[in-house]
Order: sequence, then C-alpha cells, then structure tokens
Amino acid sequence: MRYTYAFFDLDGTLTNSAPGITRSVQYALRKFGIEPPPEEELTVFVGPPLVQSFSKYFGMDEAQSLKAVEYYREYYRAKGMLENEVYDGIYELLEILNKRGTVCVLATCKPYEFAEKILAHFGLDKHFAFVSGPEMNGTRGKKHEVIKYAMDRLSITDAERILMVGDRRDDVLGAARYGIDCAGVLWGFGSLEELTDAGAKYLCNKPIKLTDFFTN
Repeated sequence: MRYTYAFFDLDGTLTNSAPGITRSVQYALRKFGIEPPPEEELTVFVGPPLVQSFSKYFGMDEAQSLKAVEYYREYYRAKGMLENEVYDGIYELLEILNKRGTVCVLATCKPYEFAEKILAHFGLDKHFAFVSGPEMNGTRGKKHEVIKYAMDRLSITDAERILMVGDRRDDVLGAARYGIDCAGVLWGFGSLEELTDAGAKYLCNKPIKLTDFFTN
C-alpha cells in the first residue's frame, strides 16, 4: 500500500521529549505533596492525554487531574518544552517525504500552542502542511479527535490514503477509529507488545524505513 498523507505523532515519534515531560510530572506531583518516582518510571506519561495519566497512575479524580495538568504546564512552559531532542533520522525522513509530495501532518495530544513552538524551535515546522492538537482548555484532547480534526480541515475523505505514525497504543487505536492504518515506531516509548496488541499494521525500527510506505 502506498499512502499520500503521513500523520505523525510528536512525543516519542519525532522527538525524545521524555526529560521535559517527566520533570514536569515530578513538579506537579510535588505541588500535591507527593514524592515523585524517578524520571524513568514516568515515561508512561509520554504520549497519552495527561488528565488520563494522572488519574490512571496516581488515582486522582477529574478535578485533581486538571489541577495537576495546570501545575505540569507551569514547569513545561518555563523549561520542559525544550528539554527535548529530535530523534536521529527524522530530518532526513521528512525531507524525503516532502520531496516525494507526501503531505505531512502533525496529529498530537500535546496542546497546539506547545506543539507549534517545538516544531519551530527544532526547524521541523517547514515540513508540515498542518498541525492538529488540543486547545489548552482540553478541546480535542484525545488522539482520535486530533486525527479527525486534521482530516476535516484538509478535506480528506479517503482514510486509506493516510498512514498514522506513532509509538503508543493511542496512536494505533485513534487511527483505527476512522479506518486508518498505523505504523508503530520502536524507537519511542511504546513497546513492541503494546503496538502489536493494539493492531499496528506495520512496525519500524528506523525512521528511514517509513519511506517504503509512501508514494515515490
């Protein structure tokens, strides 16, 4: 199958954002008087919506989770956003896809405001035709919602032309909701088992391998 649209996740797919995200989580937990686990135990927060993760891993109710996200963003906006680096091979991948005419779209659960700044900081913004992410108030907070928003804004009606690229089960399941195939990447934070169980159509261990799936 050859696809003409590449929908990319951000955290764990284009960039290794773990340091900034896990330190922001630690900061938020300390604000609640909770002694946080070490950074390596908090990488489960990379990818899924934050409200969902604070509830799942620390038993917070909705109000507490929303407050935790506010605290998280205090650190993330000041420091965490750029405690981040682009994975090896991503620039090359995007340049090849652009030259082939593949339309690259960012579909992330990171708020649009942060996602745009990160892309611009690392010089990735020029490669993307559209950026879809949640508003700060939580609108479009789930993966399937940012995918659908991008499809609507770009007037894409044929889901078979899209390949979602991501590292977590939310990427796979969010795409599947609209009949979109997903390539699971193994350099991020989701395991082979997680991606396989979620139903990823492809698995890739290097960014350059993704070029096989797009129109040449």
